[in-house]
Amino acid sequence: MSSKHGKTINIVLFSSLFPHLGEPTLGIFVKNRLKHLLEDSDVKAIVVAPVPWFPFRGKLFGSYGRAAMAKLYEKEGSLEIYHPRYLVIPKIGMLLTPFFLYIAGLRVLRSLIKKEAKIDIIDAHYLYPDGVAASRIGQKLNIPVVMTARGSDVTQIADMPDPERMILKALKSAAHTITVSQSLKLKLVSKGANGSKITPLRNGVDLEKFKWVASARSLLADEIGFDKTKPILVFAGWLIPRKRVDIVIDVIAQHLNAVAFIIGEGPLMQALQTQADESNVSDRVFFLGQKQPHEMPLYFSAADILMLPSEREGWANVLLEAMACGTPVVSRAVDGACELVTKPEAGRLVDERGLASAYTSAVVDLLENKPSRSDVRNYALGFDWRETSRGQYDIFTKAIAEFER
Repeated sequence: MSSKHGKTINIVLFSSLFPHLGEPTLGIFVKNRLKHLLEDSDVKAIVVAPVPWFPFRGKLFGSYGRAAMAKLYEKEGSLEIYHPRYLVIPKIGMLLTPFFLYIAGLRVLRSLIKKEAKIDIIDAHYLYPDGVAASRIGQKLNIPVVMTARGSDVTQIADMPDPERMILKALKSAAHTITVSQSLKLKLVSKGANGSKITPLRNGVDLEKFKWVASARSLLADEIGFDKTKPILVFAGWLIPRKRVDIVIDVIAQHLNAVAFIIGEGPLMQALQTQADESNVSDRVFFLGQKQPHEMPLYFSAADILMLPSEREGWANVLLEAMACGTPVVSRAVDGACELVTKPEAGRLVDERGLASAYTSAVVDLLENKPSRSDVRNYALGFDWRETSRGQYDIFTKAIAEFER
């Protein structure tokens, strides 16, 4: 990359979405983008990843108990990671969270500056509350800020009047904004944001980590106990309403010869298990819980199709990760999915909202006209991280130069 020959950029990555001891997969997409930026560009980074304050540790207390498990400071190789605490007031405190994040982040950055750490730019992920807080920190400390919009911060939170006002103010003060899809940029522009200060940069996929595991189906058939001659659908993600995992179960009920792996945890687990029981498909729907990123190629490789019927997705990394393992996808035609699934070998998109029959038809069509794993993998090869890393470096370089004028 040309950036290898450029000036070293010192960034502070600011995001409440970043893995830690209690939540090792939280915001893994943020960590992955940083990892490749550091590998591909002349960039040095410090991570400031605030977590909610909570007095008790442990999974018994849900996400707050897991957050309490995060270390205040940790180091991964040469990467320093700070997890300052911020106050969260459940249910009524959403509008206050940017302020509490601002206070937590400001303390750490002031401490870093006092230690003579060089900070050229703040790289903030998720517009609300993180980007709003980061923009205030940048103004206070006279440091340029680049924000990244990732999905529901635009498609859901930005539709709320008060957060929308704060987001638009942050966009105006930021040096630049990155969106992970063109559709997110267009939505921000429709709300009054300056399109010349917004650049879509898609996420990439780690092609070394995600690739086909030839023996996957046999290994999992022995471990889980399913008929490996049947078509296998896999879903991976949080078990929450907008992911519409219920549609996956409905498809299994309509397609009497298929099996489904449901990978993930969330508040709908019990309801989905009940749905499977009542639909008489509990013997063909396997709830496998949360899996670590390094385990996922095994499940993608065993499956015939990845299903993602989500109501909205900014840029669903899981689609690319499955395709990198040679597994085509069936997704709802929303946001980044429309930019990602553009050829038959990638999979199928479904326009109808919430109609299991439409998804069943797409699944049947894909199984009957299934592309080879090598063709699917070759499609995914066009989505490595280098182009994205180059784009980030160029945006940071320009933002710093303009700020210093």
